[in-house]
Amino acid sequence: MMKKKLIVLGSINVDHIMNVQQFPRPGETIIGSTYQIAFGGKGANQAVAAGRGGADIQFIAAVGDDDIGQRICEQLKKDNIDTRSISKIRNETTGVALIYVNGQGENQIGIYAGANAAVTPEYAGKYRQDIIQADALLMQLETPLSTIAEMAKLAKANNTQVIVNPAPAQTLADDILKCIDIITPNETEAERLTGIPVNDEKSADKASQYLHQKGIPTVIITLGSKGAWVSMNGQGKLITGFKVKAVDTIAAGDTFNGMLVTALLEDMPMDEAVKYAHASAAIAVTRAGAQPSVPWRDEVEKFLNEINSPK
Repeated sequence: MMKKKLIVLGSINVDHIMNVQQFPRPGETIIGSTYQIAFGGKGANQAVAAGRGGADIQFIAAVGDDDIGQRICEQLKKDNIDTRSISKIRNETTGVALIYVNGQGENQIGIYAGANAAVTPEYAGKYRQDIIQADALLMQLETPLSTIAEMAKLAKANNTQVIVNPAPAQTLADDILKCIDIITPNETEAERLTGIPVNDEKSADKASQYLHQKGIPTVIITLGSKGAWVSMNGQGKLITGFKVKAVDTIAAGDTFNGMLVTALLEDMPMDEAVKYAHASAAIAVTRAGAQPSVPWRDEVEKFLNEINSPK
C-alpha cells in the first residue's frame, strides 16, 4: 500500500544551547554547565520527527548561503526527508535560536529568522502542485503568516488536510482558522488564540469549543506532563502522557506533532495516534537538544511495547 504524502512547511534554525542552573535575571551574568550547537527550527524538528517516524515527507523551507545550512540539508536527507524544496538564500544566514535550559529542564528561546523570512507566499507558491497533490500539510508560525494563510487556503481548496501547530504563540485571523482541520496549541498558545487561560481540563475544553466555533474540527491542546486535551467536533477528553525524567523539553512539542501526523496518515485512530505522539515526545525529553533528541520509529515502538507489556 502506498504511503500517504506529507508536506511540512516551516523553519530551519541552528540552535545554540547552554545549560544553566537557573535563568539569568536582567543584567545578570551566569555560568553555563554545558554548551552545544544542534540543528533545530520548529519546521525542521517536525519534519525530522515525521521522517524518522516513517512518513513519506517533503519539506518546504530555506537556509542561508552558509556552511551550516549546507550541513543541515545533508542531515535532513539522512532523516528520510525529500529536500528538493529547500533553497539556499543568497546573502542571508540560516535561522538562529539562542536557548537556555535550566536545572528543571525548562527552556527560554530567542530566535532570528534569517533565511526563514524568505519563505514568502511567492517562494512557497513554487511548490503549489506538491501541496495540491499531498494528503496533509503541516505548518508552524516561524515563517511569514502571509505564507501560512495562502498555503492553508490552497490546501483546503484542494482537499489537502491542514494541520497547524500555532507556535510560537500568535493570534491568527479567522480566515486562517477556518482553513485548519487540526490545530495543536499548548496552554500558552491556546490562550493567545482564544483569550481563555488554559490550566486544566475544563478550561482546555472551553478553549477547544471556541476554536471549533471558528471552523476547526479537531483541537488538540498539549498540557505538558498532564497529556493532551483532544476535542473532535465538540467532544473532548484528556489523553494522558507518559511519566519520564526530563533532561530538557526542547523540541518535545515538535516531536509530538511530527509523530502525530505520521500516525494519522497511517490511518491510526486518533487516540492511538496521540499515544504514539506522547511516546515519541517522552523519549525526546530524556535527551538533550532538538533534532538529536528525536527518536526513530523502532525506538517509539519499543517504548510502547515496554509500557504495555505485563510486569
